[in-house]
Amino acid sequence: MSDFKRHNFKKLKIWHMAMEIAKNISDITIAFPPFENFGMRSQMDRCSVSIVSNVAEGSSRTNKSFSHFLDMSLGSSFELQTQLILANYKKYISDEFTVSLESKIEEFQRATMVFQNTLKD
Repeated sequence: MSDFKRHNFKKLKIWHMAMEIAKNISDITIAFPPFENFGMRSQMDRCSVSIVSNVAEGSSRTNKSFSHFLDMSLGSSFELQTQLILANYKKYISDEFTVSLESKIEEFQRATMVFQNTLKD
């Protein structure tokens, strides 16, 4: 086995940021209309869980593999951002909440890309 540093995901700033996003999404999607339970609500919940889970799962891998998991996490964050905008358009969430959470998502994206650039093969 090659020598590489494993990261403790609980100590990563990006994991904490992603966890906060997942909590916020869970708190807001519970109020979506019942007909969205298996549609937008489910998709947004799964997306937010994917963001934080990929950070955690990748942290136990080599840096190259971790970078790949961070790519998946970033992809889910962009997907969630799009769903957030759509949920706002459908009036499921307020403009204020949308702006606040979109800012958190963008901050996560920037921080993740910066962290990803520090990983060496």
